Amino acid sequence: MSFTIAADDCRAADAAGWLTPAQQALIHQQDWLRMLAPRACGGAELALPEVVRLEEAIALQDGSMGWVVTLCAGAGWFAGFLAPALAHAILATPNVCVAGSGAPTGYADREGDGWRIAGRWDIASGAPMATHFTLNAVLREHGTVLTDDAGKPRIRAFVVPACHVTVEPTWGSIGLRASASHAYRIDGAWVPADHGFTIDPACATAPGPLYRFPFMPLAYVTLAANLLGMAWHFLALARPLLASRRHPAGVAMLEVPAVAARLAAAQASVDGVRARFHARLDEAWAAALGSASIDAAALQAVALELVETCRTAVDTLYPFCGLQAAHGDSAINRVWRDFHTATQHALLLPAD
Repeated sequence: MSFTIAADDCRAADAAGWLTPAQQALIHQQDWLRMLAPRACGGAELALPEVVRLEEAIALQDGSMGWVVTLCAGAGWFAGFLAPALAHAILATPNVCVAGSGAPTGYADREGDGWRIAGRWDIASGAPMATHFTLNAVLREHGTVLTDDAGKPRIRAFVVPACHVTVEPTWGSIGLRASASHAYRIDGAWVPADHGFTIDPACATAPGPLYRFPFMPLAYVTLAANLLGMAWHFLALARPLLASRRHPAGVAMLEVPAVAARLAAAQASVDGVRARFHARLDEAWAAALGSASIDAAALQAVALELVETCRTAVDTLYPFCGLQAAHGDSAINRVWRDFHTATQHALLLPAD
């Protein structure tokens, strides 16, 4: 897990709104985007706890890069639910990158042996380097929406080559700027039926515990790991600022007992919940290895506890870090912006 993301690249990517060529090259050299894909189809199929710790380590160095790797590697995990021949062909694509969005904001109309897809989807992290896009679409036949047994519209996931996709540069958040999480649209592209898939352990086409692991807890733990990495980065940058900034009393902020206590409490709380988070994840993975049921609710709960603890730690210390932390060009401000942008993901809302 030894790698270095140059600080100059992090700054340049944030300013430009997209990862630098060196950052993209590192992602592909390390083969991070295939780490959750089936080994039989050309992926690495790493153990989930290893993936989560790696994503935390990437986000510790750069939030945008961690976010892109997490979301695009997560989309690569869908290869375990595709027809093996299609999965192999996708993973064999040079510099493969799968981006996508989960909202069902388009339609797939049955046409012959496949589907004609049209619609617009928001927030596809890593869109500029995507070779394929995933999406959810409402199914129709002869213009009529297909429904399930409960009368609700049927929704299916699809993978579409990037040649059928138009990326729209819409991403303008204050943070995670270099994730380039743009919108994209598809204007009536036809895809074969095997480009549709169902994300469910019962529908996995690849064997192994990684594809028996339920999607929602997998999403929670991989996203939460990014918040943890960013919070660690913020705390590491805050300490020297607190040591150098002067308190009105004439001493360094860090020499004020109340401020030192806040820093110590923030670090201890993050350390504590991190240990619980990884312990619960390791337990869930052990259950998956043994084909036992996974306590998804407990895993999701500790992921949300982790996010809330990190949020409290960052926000408790930020006011003491001075104007440097508010300056848009400073490293700590970039981390603060990235962190608070990531917390806006719908899955990471406070449990209450």
